[in-house]
Amino acid sequence: MEMGYNLHLEQSQKLVMTPQLRQAIKILQFTSLELEEYIEQQIENNPVIEISEEDRAAKTEPVEDNKVDWKEYAEDFDNYEYCKDAYHHNKDRDFNYENIIFKDPTLREHLMFQLQLTNLDQTYQEIGEYIVQNIDDNGYLPISVEEIAEDLDVDVQDVENMLKVVQNFEPAGVGARSLKECLAIQCRVIGLRDENVYLVIEKYLDDLADNKYPVIAKKVGITTSQVQDICDFLKTLEPKPGRMYAETDNRYVVPDVVVRKVGNEYYIIPNDRNAPRLTIRKDYKQMLSNENQNNDAVKFLNDKFNSAMWLIKSIEQRMQTIYKVVDMIVKKQRCFFEYGKKHLKPMTLKEIADEIGVHESTVSRATNGKYMETPMGTFELKFFFSSGVSDGSAEGIASESIKNYIRDIIDEENARKPLSDDRIARELAGIGITISRRTVAKYREDMKIPASSKRKRY
Repeated sequence: MEMGYNLHLEQSQKLVMTPQLRQAIKILQFTSLELEEYIEQQIENNPVIEISEEDRAAKTEPVEDNKVDWKEYAEDFDNYEYCKDAYHHNKDRDFNYENIIFKDPTLREHLMFQLQLTNLDQTYQEIGEYIVQNIDDNGYLPISVEEIAEDLDVDVQDVENMLKVVQNFEPAGVGARSLKECLAIQCRVIGLRDENVYLVIEKYLDDLADNKYPVIAKKVGITTSQVQDICDFLKTLEPKPGRMYAETDNRYVVPDVVVRKVGNEYYIIPNDRNAPRLTIRKDYKQMLSNENQNNDAVKFLNDKFNSAMWLIKSIEQRMQTIYKVVDMIVKKQRCFFEYGKKHLKPMTLKEIADEIGVHESTVSRATNGKYMETPMGTFELKFFFSSGVSDGSAEGIASESIKNYIRDIIDEENARKPLSDDRIARELAGIGITISRRTVAKYREDMKIPASSKRKRY
């Protein structure tokens, strides 16, 4: 068989995403904080873009009202004296260096501080430091005393003695090797002398979690009501004593749109803070009109101008798409805005996409990570999209609304005779919501509400 090379022409149609289209999709999917970071990055990379003067003026606070009266400052300067007390506060006691805290101490730093205040010899000091450094973020000691003794080449009893010292530190329960030991330490710290509490912690903690109060009462020899009281007391203790020193990751939600009710109408107000108005710098416009068209600088500016215009257009298109989606949500969920979560209606992404004439994936990108501030609170746009069941009306009722009905029914039940899932299903049927017992159980578990056997009180 002869092999060779040849050329031939072929026509075909392909769907190709241009860089501009990719940028528009990316911007639409951005959250408010991601969009803000992206705009700052583009302003740094593209010299022809700048924030409009109106937005810049809105973000700049006037300084006229904050002028310093230097004459008064000079007159009062002689009142400041370099004494031992001057390092802590001035004449008016309005400043104190001791009140300046750069960051909260971690659990290990807090324990090491207490260890340094404890009068110990060198050996116990080293054992204490080793124990503290091995305590996890929840306040537990995950390694055994035998391992510590072997690593430090010391006696096991010395490690046990030092561990008891550490377990007396704050927070109460720190240094425990199990949940049982953690709860027992906290009981000893507060001076509890009821031996039944220690017995329940040691032997019947699993039965207590399963709400088997009659079984525990029979084995311990006390009444079921006393077991209930012990359970209520143990719930006041801290199962993870170290988490109060854990680093907190605060995430602030900035709504992309605000819905306000004026009279009988709802108005949608875009949050311009998330997308500042971008403009083209006038000096570069002038440079482009004056220079020769073949100049390399002009070619560079043309590319930057095109990039800037596509960025501005994509941001504007993003806001228009979000506005259309929110406007349709407000129209279809008006009962929710009037009466609350119980009146949320089933709604799908495809339903909104068909109404505003875009693809379903566009609505998904426009609602992902976007938030709406409403008279009922701040919600993610995804919150309004959920499946539902029939309630006798044409629209039906959303699953989120059903969960609120279930929560209200459980809140009003008799704690001594909690309602079963089957009984809750019958209660819902009485108000026109027909769902099965298994669906009730699924929604109840989604809300982290225990079963009736674990909700019962004696």
